[in-house]
Amino acid sequence: MSDQTKFRINLWSGPRNISTALMYSFAQRSDTKVYDEPLYAHYLSNTDAGEYHPGADEVLERMENDGNKVIQMILGDHGKPVAFFKQMTHHLVNIDHSFMKNMVNIILTRNPAEMLPSYAKEVPNPTMRDVGYKQHHELLDYLEQIGNLPVILTSENVLKNPSKTLQKLCEKIGIPFDENMLRWEKGPRPEDGSWAKYWYHSVHQSTGFIQYQPKNESFPDYLKPLLDECLPYYEKLTRLSI
Repeated sequence: MSDQTKFRINLWSGPRNISTALMYSFAQRSDTKVYDEPLYAHYLSNTDAGEYHPGADEVLERMENDGNKVIQMILGDHGKPVAFFKQMTHHLVNIDHSFMKNMVNIILTRNPAEMLPSYAKEVPNPTMRDVGYKQHHELLDYLEQIGNLPVILTSENVLKNPSKTLQKLCEKIGIPFDENMLRWEKGPRPEDGSWAKYWYHSVHQSTGFIQYQPKNESFPDYLKPLLDECLPYYEKLTRLSI
């Protein structure tokens, strides 16, 4: 079969972001096939994260553990013009980054002052390796070096004005904006990873992008050192975001 896939998109996110909502958004396009964190099992099999990630054994059992085989799948044909891969930047462990050269790469970030307390409810005592901000910076440097500049999104901008931000994103990617990207049916989706039952409660209750609301809860003292470490990486990305 001839290669029908013309655009392969990596959305490089950290946890507790709106990456799943963006995956659901792209899934509404008739020209697009989406994939949920295809490198997750590879990450778990190459780190000790399986000791504290909920549902790790099921992920390892159900998904391809060999990252090189996952990359071959990503670069293959997907039967539609657009293939969208929701990825976590920290999953790039022992992976040759060169597969990204001819792909569209999007970096999605969120204010760590809002993200870290949310993540810590599921993974106590997170480290920089878990949350991806330093990896985002390293990925940005790599993509700049190979001349494939990524599009940078903040979750705040998407939630404040989904239509405008997604129109900008589609324009930069080179695909037409589709109004269907703004809404979806409530509940789980067939492309959800097996970990959805631990992480996707809120997005399963949504039918579109939820309006941005700043968090007002006090920030936990024990997370402040990690916050201080994350903020410079986040602030650089926000300066470059659309």
